[in-house]
Amino acid sequence: MRILFLGDLVGRSGREAAIAALPGLRQALRLDLALVNAENASHGFGLAPDMADALFAAGADVLTLGNHSWDRKEIIPYIARTPRLIRPLNYPPGTPGAGVAEVTLADGRRTVVMNLMGRLFMELLDCPFRAMAELLGRHVLGANAQAIVVDFHAEATSEKMAFAHACDGRVSLVVGTHTHCPTADAQILPGGTGYQSDLGMCGDYDSVIGMKKEGAVARFIRKVPGEKLQPAEGEATLCGVFVETDDKTGLARMIAPLRQGGRLSPTMPEI
Repeated sequence: MRILFLGDLVGRSGREAAIAALPGLRQALRLDLALVNAENASHGFGLAPDMADALFAAGADVLTLGNHSWDRKEIIPYIARTPRLIRPLNYPPGTPGAGVAEVTLADGRRTVVMNLMGRLFMELLDCPFRAMAELLGRHVLGANAQAIVVDFHAEATSEKMAFAHACDGRVSLVVGTHTHCPTADAQILPGGTGYQSDLGMCGDYDSVIGMKKEGAVARFIRKVPGEKLQPAEGEATLCGVFVETDDKTGLARMIAPLRQGGRLSPTMPEI
């Protein structure tokens, strides 16, 4: 199975770049599944329903969220009726939406996409390790799922790495999101799980993690809250990772980063 996962969309720049690129990427990489973290798509904070609809129409199969899940309140009724939009699984019971999406391809292959959030330097949610272990008792790679993909939305690379090793051999791919800077450690772990500590963002990299530089820099220098941060609106770089899995085992056969457009050095998976 061929899967592309694009990192956090930040504002209009990242959102429009992803919408424009997804149809071509699906064709060029012969994708079976396109996944996108969209928690910062709406002006840098949250996701609006019309923007989710546009991403689905462009070819995204599942959208994931994170700590900005509820910044746009209108997403609450939308997520309740949209199973392909998921928020972190380890939010407390009763939180709107779901943390898992199941996608069955036209040929019958079944993929499970999971979204969890770390706790180190983040909100103290339920334990993601425990939530993941419980879920993997029901979704078994190579048995009732041909692929299992996890978006682990977390601040610390140590927690991301530990989480990936805890899942190694039981899921196809673990990707980190949230920090908006693509890491250079795309690899296949010893047990066969693909991994990258952070996908990076889809947005303008002439910025501070996607936000206009002036306001962000002033906050660090003056230590006085200023006007609300605004997304940078220059040309976006698309960042993500491509993985090809074995349909029998569900494990990763190859993994490669993707960077396209904007300021960062480009790289395209070779297939």
